[in-house]
Amino acid sequence: MYYALIGEDAPGALETRLAVRPEHLARLEALRDAGRLLLAGPMPAIDSPDPGPAGFAGSLVVAEFDSLASAEAWLAEDPYVREGVFARTRVHPFRKVLP
Repeated sequence: MYYALIGEDAPGALETRLAVRPEHLARLEALRDAGRLLLAGPMPAIDSPDPGPAGFAGSLVVAEFDSLASAEAWLAEDPYVREGVFARTRVHPFRKVLP
């Protein structure tokens, strides 16, 4: 089943986000390579594809996991969680309808 993993950035987390981004992306690429990633990306803090110093409000990942518990465990090990980029995280079951 798919799960939506949502992380909300902590204030002032942009520098840390950028520093650990390569490790974060490597984990997403592993999901992609396993055929489990539906989509992933950051949510800019302002209405711009490149928010510059305004940074990001958070990130969204939609991926396939065996269970809610396994999706939560995967997110708990993410560098953005470990290094304090995310102030809060949530995981919800997700049912793709379109396209």
